[in-house]
Amino acid sequence: QVQLVESGGGFVQAGESLRLSCAASGRTFSSYAMGWFRQAPGKEREFVAAISWSGGSTHYADSVKGRFTISRDNPKNTVYLQMNSLKPEDTAVYYCAAAWGALRVGVVEYDYWGQGTPVTVSS
Repeated sequence: QVQLVESGGGFVQAGESLRLSCAASGRTFSSYAMGWFRQAPGKEREFVAAISWSGGSTHYADSVKGRFTISRDNPKNTVYLQMNSLKPEDTAVYYCAAAWGALRVGVVEYDYWGQGTPVTVSS
């Protein structure tokens, strides 16, 4: 069982940055691939970024590539999403999720989810 708690969301202007954090409970955190997803009002949840259990592999949605960076600190049971050059279209509730084993990008492939943290980017 893994419990996830996101933090760091907020209201920013276009072009600014935010760093999201996701704190995980459980002693097997390092066995899980971790992902960030987002859901805008009226839209389906979509993949943003993922990182392998070791942190050695990452994958990004095309819409955030070059602007967002996912990282993890296994001793601290925490995964991060650094978001730079934010755009109004990045406005959404951001969720972190955990998947046992290999890096994954599909919503249905993740086993555990946090409650989400809202990000609003104003133009």
